[in-house]
Amino acid sequence: MSKRLKKLIFSKLFLFSALAGLFVFIIVCAVFMRYIFSGLPPVYEMEEYTPAVTTKVFDRNNNLIHEFSIEKRSMVPLEDIPVDLQNAVVAMEDREFFSHPGISIRGIFRAGLYDLVAGRAKQGASTLTQQLSRGVFLTQEKKLIRKIREVILAIQIEHKFSKREILQLYLNEIYLGSGSYGVKAAAKKYFNKELSELTTGEAALIVGLIPAPGRYNPFANPDLARQRRNLVLDVMQQQNYISQEELEKAKKEPLPEKQPQEEAQPGQYFIEHIRRILEPKYGMDVLWKAGLNIYTTIDIKEQALAEQIMNKKLQEYDEQVAKGLGIEIDPNDAEADTANSEEEADTQTPKENYPRLQGAFMVRDVKTGAVRVMIGGRGFDESKFNRATQAKRQPGSSFKPYVWMAALQKGYTPATLVKDLPTMFYYDGRNWRTFNENSDLYSLDLAKQSFIASKDFNVWVPKNYGERNEGWITLRKALEKSKNLVAVNLIDAIGVGEVIRVARKAGITAPLPRVPALALGVSVLAMDEHLAALTTFANGGIHTDNYYIERVEDANGRILEQHVPIEEAAFSPQNSYLLINMMKGVVQRGSGAYVSRLGRNIAGKTGTTQSHRDMWFVGMTPHTAAAAWMGYDDDTSHENGARFTGSTTARWWTEIMQEILKDEPNDDFAVPEGISFAYVNPITGKLAMPSERNKFLEAFISGTEPQSF
Repeated sequence: MSKRLKKLIFSKLFLFSALAGLFVFIIVCAVFMRYIFSGLPPVYEMEEYTPAVTTKVFDRNNNLIHEFSIEKRSMVPLEDIPVDLQNAVVAMEDREFFSHPGISIRGIFRAGLYDLVAGRAKQGASTLTQQLSRGVFLTQEKKLIRKIREVILAIQIEHKFSKREILQLYLNEIYLGSGSYGVKAAAKKYFNKELSELTTGEAALIVGLIPAPGRYNPFANPDLARQRRNLVLDVMQQQNYISQEELEKAKKEPLPEKQPQEEAQPGQYFIEHIRRILEPKYGMDVLWKAGLNIYTTIDIKEQALAEQIMNKKLQEYDEQVAKGLGIEIDPNDAEADTANSEEEADTQTPKENYPRLQGAFMVRDVKTGAVRVMIGGRGFDESKFNRATQAKRQPGSSFKPYVWMAALQKGYTPATLVKDLPTMFYYDGRNWRTFNENSDLYSLDLAKQSFIASKDFNVWVPKNYGERNEGWITLRKALEKSKNLVAVNLIDAIGVGEVIRVARKAGITAPLPRVPALALGVSVLAMDEHLAALTTFANGGIHTDNYYIERVEDANGRILEQHVPIEEAAFSPQNSYLLINMMKGVVQRGSGAYVSRLGRNIAGKTGTTQSHRDMWFVGMTPHTAAAAWMGYDDDTSHENGARFTGSTTARWWTEIMQEILKDEPNDDFAVPEGISFAYVNPITGKLAMPSERNKFLEAFISGTEPQSF
């Protein structure tokens, strides 16, 4: 083969190899670039990018009362961020920010040379835009692939967005330690200030945190933090962002010595209740990260006052109980509820040394059902169990209004004479029956002996509080004096089923036992349901459910949900007025008389269960209704220390409501059509003679007034 032929063949082989190699190189590059770009998000997503921002909760007066957040973060327009802070970021992190196309070629070469000498990827050389692309879309790994993607994405971002938009997002997105994202959260975290209040030195300290928030944390490493802050200030002065005088002044500013303590905020049981409502509906990510605005019904000022008064009174009662049990309590010890630190709490009298009362309190609007105050216990940090919504307790005599309403529906009037006489009930294996052959306790005690001997019978002989009975008294007086015997005789005459129907129509959904003792409140009810049901009578027989949220908006102000009022006519306005008018007598002359010192038209009912385990007071004006409960979580009574009743609860109910009602007009309950008034003898229930001194002006449904004297 000639040399010429060999040369030709060799050249063709070389050309073929070169072309094949080039083809392979192109294929490899294409695959590599496809891999690179496959890991990049579309840059248009930046326009829709929404970082995890704080969900805000507002009270009825638009006061911010809570924030739901996994990351402490708030979005702030650039114009609301101090110029010193903007300048400090540019000076320290990217002095060519306003001139480069998203990357710094000189910085990349410098970082590459440094990394080559160091033998590993160490130098950053990232512009603000690169840092933003990494923080929003990419990982923090120091890998070549990630770096290439970061550069490409930074160039795309610069092409799509203005420098001001990029700087704004960067300042709201950057992590600054202690769970704080963005400069607004950092200002609050380190200085407990709004952005507008930051000094030049404080702005420099925040910017100094960016490379290593843990290392330059002023609380953990004050010396390093001061050095870093001063370096930021020096660079700002060198780049003519601040004068020499401003530099010296800023360097003299003290560093924050102690992280601002977040004060225990009122309304934590309410906030948790809101979370329990909304989290299942929207999901955890939306509630905690989507920046919702939740407008609630609570009045945070009233809430704070109510918490303070209730805790104070229950602590006083605790001390009474302890004294009765012979337990010494240092009066200088502050109660553990109000301790501001673990060290303070350690100085308290140990709680296990004496019984500790718990309490719950709730206020709602009579007509709308809007809940203004909710207290679920003496301290949310101590116990997150909400005794206003989650606890089921016996209502005692505060259940009696349902019995009285059933009587009114059966034709009774407030002046009807009812039996306040001993009655024995026995259970024959199928039903509860009354034993009526005797009318005094002694005779009943003798009569029941034959039943006690039989295993087939259960016997129950109810008694009045104080074991006194008055024979026959008016329906009004029986409610005012909270007569147990009248209640059980009424339910026996009317039927347990009728009372249950009334309770259901009022709004009670809890199981109700079909026993005569239901009249004395042996069922278990949640406070929120009981309050809503009793408020039905104050609202002219119209039932409205409690509600807690007025509306929920997304981060852009779009309404996601809004409260729609639902009213249900449960009882006639006439019967409702008669019952409320009798319940006013409970406050004026009966077991809730302490409340009368408010000087208002208030209808109410006390409740005390067996062995003083539960003590209630529920009261209402034409506009506002409130329920108070106190007792022990372990359902014991501790009667040896102090004997509390519903009248005791009415005392601190009164103290709280004195504050809550001070701006409310002192209106009386409206008298509906079909109601007439007549003077009656309060003992006989008949019409009173004009000359009688103790006559009482009673309300009746027109046509049911007594006809004889």
